Amino acid sequence: MDVLFKTIDVRDLLPSQESPSSPLSAPDLRLLISRLDAHSLRIKSTVRSYLLSHHADFSSLFSQCSDVVSKSEHLSDNVVALLNLISDEPIEADVGGIIKEVVEKRRELGEKREILEFVGVVLELDRKLGVVREDSRSGRVVEAAEGLMDLKNALGVKGSDGDDDVAVEDEPVVYGILKKQWSDSFEEIQELLLRFMEKAVRFDQEGNALHVMSRPTMNEIDGLELYTVLKAMDIAGILINGLAKIADLITKYVFIPVVNRKETPLFNESNDQSLGHVSEAVLKMVTSVDHESNKVDGETMYFNIVRIVEFVNKFLCFHNGSWMHSFGRLTWPRMSDQIISNFLSKVVPDDASKLAEFQEIRKLTVDFERALKELMFISPSDVKDEKLSKFTDNVEVHFASRKKVQILAKARNMLLLSNFNLPQDYMTKISRLNKKEIAEDLTNHVVLLFSSEKCVVSDAAKQLMELVHQILKDVCLLPPKVGLEFYHTARNALVLYEAIIPVKLERQLDSINQAAVLIHNDCLYLSQEILGLAFEYRPYFPSSVKELAVFIDLAPKFQLMAEEVLQRQIQLVMHNLKQAIDGADGFQNTHQIKKFESAKFSIDQVSFILEKVHIVWEPLLLPSIYEKSITMILEAVFSRIAKEILLLDDMAAEETLQLQRLIYLLLEHLSSILEPLLAAGPREKPLEAQKDNLDEFILSLRKLRKLAELLDMPLKSITAAWESGELADCNFTASEVEDFITAIFTDSPLRKECLFRIDNLNMRKSTVA
Repeated sequence: MDVLFKTIDVRDLLPSQESPSSPLSAPDLRLLISRLDAHSLRIKSTVRSYLLSHHADFSSLFSQCSDVVSKSEHLSDNVVALLNLISDEPIEADVGGIIKEVVEKRRELGEKREILEFVGVVLELDRKLGVVREDSRSGRVVEAAEGLMDLKNALGVKGSDGDDDVAVEDEPVVYGILKKQWSDSFEEIQELLLRFMEKAVRFDQEGNALHVMSRPTMNEIDGLELYTVLKAMDIAGILINGLAKIADLITKYVFIPVVNRKETPLFNESNDQSLGHVSEAVLKMVTSVDHESNKVDGETMYFNIVRIVEFVNKFLCFHNGSWMHSFGRLTWPRMSDQIISNFLSKVVPDDASKLAEFQEIRKLTVDFERALKELMFISPSDVKDEKLSKFTDNVEVHFASRKKVQILAKARNMLLLSNFNLPQDYMTKISRLNKKEIAEDLTNHVVLLFSSEKCVVSDAAKQLMELVHQILKDVCLLPPKVGLEFYHTARNALVLYEAIIPVKLERQLDSINQAAVLIHNDCLYLSQEILGLAFEYRPYFPSSVKELAVFIDLAPKFQLMAEEVLQRQIQLVMHNLKQAIDGADGFQNTHQIKKFESAKFSIDQVSFILEKVHIVWEPLLLPSIYEKSITMILEAVFSRIAKEILLLDDMAAEETLQLQRLIYLLLEHLSSILEPLLAAGPREKPLEAQKDNLDEFILSLRKLRKLAELLDMPLKSITAAWESGELADCNFTASEVEDFITAIFTDSPLRKECLFRIDNLNMRKSTVA
């Protein structure tokens, strides 16, 4: 059969091996066809021979295929018959029902078995609850407590007494009933144990004695020992509750009187010969012989407290460290606070030189806490219980804190009680005319540190600064920790002025008075003194304080406060003067009597206000500040009056005389203010020269004086004064002069000529400029 699978190469059938690309001739093609036919016949012959030789094999193969087909048809017929049988009689439904019934029976059997087991558990728990109740009523409190704790775990009770237990979802009702019975049993045994504790430990107020019975007796139970009661309470987890009332009683009637040094403990034991142990222990409190004295004896107090704790440890806690620690947790916080407030805080030194003496108290305190740790009254490892030692270790801080409170209280009271009203005779003494002669005799007359000027300050500011200086002197001598606290105290004392005085004198700041001026002076004085503190004390401060000490930040606050107070006073004066000038109604028609009287009243009001300001300010303010402030106010007044008069558009001859009279009246009234300003300049100059200097100092004053002269000056003279530049030197403008001429003089060729000359001169000046 290999001939069937061989490939035929046409080129092998050709007669010659020519190029494959050359075309075939007709003879070659016929020859090729003939050879292919021969090859085909050979293949057919080969196939026929193979089939004949393997005839048996092929017959067997075809027979097996026929058998397989026959069997598959038979199987198909059987399946069809089975399906027909099943569809006619559904047996699978009966089988499914039987299976379901079997499963249900098994489930019911399991549930009944679980119910039986559950009922057994419930009955056992109920039996145990009955045993607990029986043990409790018969005095076997330890066994009852242990049973309760076992039942607590079995029932899954949460919380200490079951009151906070929340019902679990889908929990059997009987469990809730059992938990309720457990809670009732717990409350029953707890009440029983607490009553035993009250019976065993009591304080007789009449005899002032604490009684501790080892075997208290009650009607229903006899001979139950105190130790057994405490053990049962510990097992039940109610030891803290059981000791709470007793701890409060002992703290109130035993520990606190000893801490206050009012009573001293005495101890007594009553032995029971039949039992061989102490049946009752008594701690009697007797009045201390030195409780009325001011002497503080820490050693005796600590010794008595340790003895009391030993008494409790022996007769109440039976040397059980855990019970003793529970008792200490209930009493130590109150007792330690009492010791600190009634003893340690009182022996903190008031003087830094006595700080070394406090070390003996510190040693006694450390030994006292060590003794309490040995008795397990306080925890040996918890540093929170070392409250007394921590207090004594920080005695320097406590000393500084006490002094800080005292100093700030002193500063506060000093500021609150300070008086900012100076007596009238004092005001007379410090008047400008004799200030220099008697300045040395005035206690409140101070020289500013960075200025040669002097001013008057309040007693509060001077005393406050003296207090700050004393504090900073102490900083130079004290330990760094205390010195730093004193440094902050000095700063806080200064800040108190800023916080208290403006609030205390708020009403005075809204009027012209001495108090406002003194506050201004105080702030200037304090600001400059504060700037000098660093130069004066910083080099002598301890190194750690020197790194932190800063004062310069406080000075600008007082400087700003001084400026705000002064500006507030100036604005108040300006407002009052404006209202007074407004009453003159622009100085119109002063040739009429009513109008003149109104204008004169306005001038009198202006004079009165300025005179009051002069009387209050001049003796108290620094000369430079007074001159600057009063000059500013006078400038505003004179400028406003001159402007009002120059705005008049028509003035009669009599009216000009009345206006001139009002101006001279104002200058006469203000002579008491203007003359001191003249006196402030060089006195060796002639009076006229001094007057000219003042006019240059207050520009509007010169203008107002010149305006008074212009009111009765001829037209030509006014024109000549303008052309000579005299009016321009007095701050008159060309438009003001022109309007003034128009208002006074009637229309005439001369007036036109003068107005033309003024306008022409003004234009030439503008062109040149």
